[in-house]
Amino acid sequence: MATVFAEYARNRQGWFFGLSGARLVLLVAAGGPILWAVQADRWSLAGVLCVAWLVLALLVTVPVRGRSAVGWLVASASLAAGTVFGWTRWRAKAATGQAADLETPDLPGVLQGIEIHDGPPQGPSNTRFALIQDHAQRTWAATAAISHPGLALADAEERDAQAAGLTELLNACARAGSISAVQFQIRSVPDDGAEREQWLARHEHPHAPQLSQQVNREIAANLSQASVRTEAFVSVVVPESRLARLAREYGHGVASRGRAMATLVAEVEALLRTGMRMTSVEWLTSQQLAAAVRTGFAPADRAGLVDAAAEQRANPAVNATVPWAHAGPSGAETVARHYVHDAWCSIAATITLPTRGAVLGALAPVLVPTEPQERRCLLVTFPVVTQAVADRQSQSAEWSADLAEALRARAGMKTRAKDRAAIGRARELDVKLAWGNALVLPYAVACVTVPSTMRIAEFGRRLDTSIRRAGYAPLRLDLAQDSAVTAATIPLGVTLDHRTIQ
Repeated sequence: MATVFAEYARNRQGWFFGLSGARLVLLVAAGGPILWAVQADRWSLAGVLCVAWLVLALLVTVPVRGRSAVGWLVASASLAAGTVFGWTRWRAKAATGQAADLETPDLPGVLQGIEIHDGPPQGPSNTRFALIQDHAQRTWAATAAISHPGLALADAEERDAQAAGLTELLNACARAGSISAVQFQIRSVPDDGAEREQWLARHEHPHAPQLSQQVNREIAANLSQASVRTEAFVSVVVPESRLARLAREYGHGVASRGRAMATLVAEVEALLRTGMRMTSVEWLTSQQLAAAVRTGFAPADRAGLVDAAAEQRANPAVNATVPWAHAGPSGAETVARHYVHDAWCSIAATITLPTRGAVLGALAPVLVPTEPQERRCLLVTFPVVTQAVADRQSQSAEWSADLAEALRARAGMKTRAKDRAAIGRARELDVKLAWGNALVLPYAVACVTVPSTMRIAEFGRRLDTSIRRAGYAPLRLDLAQDSAVTAATIPLGVTLDHRTIQ
C-alpha cells in the first residue's frame, strides 16, 4: 500500500468562470464602450468594439501552457531583446582572465547576487558551514548533504511515519516563523567509476595474471555504465527581514546572522534525523558547497575532484578544492527551450500535482537516466507561509469560493465536480489552520542534463515521458530555462516563487 496525499487546492480561487477579481473588473470595464455604442445606435462601432473585446478576453483569460497570452508576449519580447543586446549570454571572469579574487563567486543568471560566508564553528571538529547570502532575493540559506534509505522497501506504516515526519518538519518551520522554504534536491548521475578505479589501483597486485586484470577492467567498465550515483541535498531558506529580527540578540553583522542560522539548522537537522529517518545530515562547508556547485554545472568534473582528493592524501601540496571563482561555468547561454552551460545542455519542467492525489515516492522514475551520460535532477520546494498570511489567504480563498458559487448559481450554471472539490477544500483550509497545521505551497522542478553533442530536445521528451509515467503532468518552462535549471541543479536555495520568501 502507498501513502497518498491529496489535501491540496488551488493557490487562488477565481470568482467567476475561474477569473480573478482584477481580470473580471478589466473585462467588465472594457465592455463599457460597447454598451455606450449600442445606446447611441452606432452599430458599426459596436461591432468593432465587440471584436476588440473578444481579442482582449482571449489575451487575458485563455491560458497557454500555464501562462496567459499577455505573459507569453512579455516573456518573448524580453528574451528577444536580451538576445539582440547580448544579455542572454554570460562569460565567466576566469575565462577572460579577469578573475581577481578567487573566493568571490562568479555565477550566471539568478546566481549573480550570491555571496558565501563562513558560519560559526560547529561540533567537536569546529567545522564552519557555508552561509549563503542572496542579495537579489534578500535571503540567507544553508545546505546539507543528506542520506536516506529510500522508500522502495518501506511498508505502509513506515511511509506514513515518514510522511508524518515531513509534516512535523513543515509545521515546526511555520511555528518558528523564520524559515520561509525547505528544499529537497536529488541529483541522479551515471557513475563515473572514480572510486572503483582508485580501489583497484590500491588493491591490484602488480604480479597478478594478465587475464584477471583484464576481467577486472571489463567489469569496472560495465558497472560504470550500468550504475547510477545519487546525491541528495536539503536547503533551508530564511528571508533577511526575519533573520535580522532573530539575530538581534546575537549582535550585528554577518556573525550574528550566522549564529541565528546555526540555531535554525540544528532544529531542522533534529527533525530530519528523527521524523524523516535521515541516516546522515552534513552541513556543507564553503569548499564542499563550491564542489557541489561545480559538479552541478559540469557533472563530468567530479571524477577529477575525486582523483585530486586521493592524491592530496599522499601529497598535501595537491590542491583538491574548487575556488568559488571557478565554481560556475566558463560560459552560459539562455535559449527559448533549453539552457546551455559549458559543454552541457539542460531542460527543466515543472510537475503538476494530479487531482486524485500524489503518492509518496511516485517521482522515483523521474530520476532514472536513460543513457550513460544523462543526468536527472529533481527539486521539491516547500514554501512555508506564516500564520498571519495563511489566515488572510484562507479567508480570501473561502470568500472567493462562496462568491464564485453564488455567481454560478445566479447565472444558472452547473458547478462541475472538479470545481465543487476545489470549493470544498478551500472551506476546509480554515479548519486545518485552526488545528495548527501549516499552509505550504509546494512545487517541483525536474531537469535533464546531457552533453551538448547529444540532442537535448530528445532527452527533454524523455523527461516528459518519465513524468507522465509517474502519474504527473509535465509543464516545460519555456523562456525561463536558465532560472529553472539553476534552481533544479544547484543547491544554493534558489526559489522560483519570490512571493513566498518575504
